[in-house]
Amino acid sequence: MVKKKEKKQKNRRKEGFFKGIRLELRKVTWPSKKEVFKYSVATLVFCIIIMGFFQFLDLGLSVVKDVFN
Repeated sequence: MVKKKEKKQKNRRKEGFFKGIRLELRKVTWPSKKEVFKYSVATLVFCIIIMGFFQFLDLGLSVVKDVFN
């Protein structure tokens, strides 16, 4: 008897958990395809800029290292 009650309680908790997830996902404002594209391009541009900065920094430091060797 006790085990059946425990199983029912666990099932209720699981059901409540998934219902909560479903309710929260309904509240989410999902971005449109246009927004996703815009944010993706912005991220790629930012990554390219950062990559260029570190490449330039690496080149500059290697030149400085060669001068002192």
